[in-house]
Amino acid sequence: MTLPKVVSRDEWLEARKALLVDEKAMTRARDALNTRRRELPMVLVTEDYKFEGPDGEVGLLDLFGDYRQLIIQHFMFDPEWDDGCPSCTAAADEMSEGLQAHLHARDTNFAVVSRAPLAKLERYKAKRGWTFPWYSSFGSSFNYDYNVTIDPAVAPVMFNFRDLPELERHDMGWLGDGSSEQPGYSCFLRDGDRIFHTYSVYARGAESLGGSYYFLDMTALGRQEEWEEPKGRSDNVRANIPNFEN
Repeated sequence: MTLPKVVSRDEWLEARKALLVDEKAMTRARDALNTRRRELPMVLVTEDYKFEGPDGEVGLLDLFGDYRQLIIQHFMFDPEWDDGCPSCTAAADEMSEGLQAHLHARDTNFAVVSRAPLAKLERYKAKRGWTFPWYSSFGSSFNYDYNVTIDPAVAPVMFNFRDLPELERHDMGWLGDGSSEQPGYSCFLRDGDRIFHTYSVYARGAESLGGSYYFLDMTALGRQEEWEEPKGRSDNVRANIPNFEN
């Protein structure tokens, strides 16, 4: 395993201060990007989506609860599967009651939606010990409309805002080979009884919502994924993250 160069404290401090300049620039760039995100236009949701929850059938408006905003995690769980996606499971493990309380304090609710039937979701939720609300979109067009169930037999292929020719140019043409589930998050805003879709994010754009990644980014060994630089920082490389670098 290769490790960082060993230097004196003064040399380390000089290198650290140089890196801080770039970190501050990145923070300001992220703030500017977040401003652009808040300035995005929004789209009125006209579809009457129905979901199955623990209390029966509900609509999209019901998922807001008493809150103004709604964040939905598109959790990969095909109706034929017995367990949920490992990567989505890792992200859901970090959705603590405390985090949800902080969202609620800012008038924002959080819910998880998957295409598997509710019985499978409830069984897996109990197995994992989760408390967040989880709804089934089985039999609905919701997953297809938000491009997290890809099936060229049902709808034109689109993922991360790229159609099939664009995906092929980015070596992701395999998404058009058949039905598949994909991860993502979507945000909604309500104005009375009207619902607006304000934002969706997919692929590596969603990884900032998994806190452990950003903790690992601060460490010398990093995430220990094979795409990271410098190479050779781990002799136990994990491969559970899809190659969505593009």
